[in-house]
Amino acid sequence: MIGRRAALAGTRLARSGSGLASQLDGAASRMGNSMSSSLGKPGATPMSQIQETVSNNCVVIFSKTSCSYCTMAKKLFQDMNVNCKVVELDMLEYGSQFQDALYKMTGERTVPRIFVNGTFIGGATDTHRLHQEGKLLPLVHQCYLKKK
Repeated sequence: MIGRRAALAGTRLARSGSGLASQLDGAASRMGNSMSSSLGKPGATPMSQIQETVSNNCVVIFSKTSCSYCTMAKKLFQDMNVNCKVVELDMLEYGSQFQDALYKMTGERTVPRIFVNGTFIGGATDTHRLHQEGKLLPLVHQCYLKKK
C-alpha cells in the first residue's frame, strides 16, 4: 500500500484547457476557500474536469460536506492561510461519477482526495504528515511561484 501511494504521489496529471474551477457555477466562499456546488460543462468527462481543475489550482481538495477528515484537511490549509479549491462531491449532481474518476486516478475512493501543484498527495492523514514533516508548505509555495 505504501509503495502504491508513493508511486501515485509522484504522478503528475495531464494539463489541459480551462478548469472545473471556471466551469463550475454557483461558487461560494467558506473558510477562505473556493467552493463548487454544481456541475459545469455538459459533455466533459469527470476525469477531464478533475484534471483541468487540478491543473489550474495550486491546491485542490475533493471533499464531502459531512466528512470529518475533509473538515480537518480544509482547516489545515485555512490555518496555514493557503487558499484552495474545494469541490464538495456531495453537492454535485454527478458527484459519485467524480468520485469514481478519483478512484481510477488515485487508487482509493475515500475523501478527501488532495492535490498540490498538480500532484496527488493523499488524504487528510497523509497531508497532515507532510505538514508535520515540514514538506507541505514548500510544495504549496512552489506552485504559487510557478504561477507568478
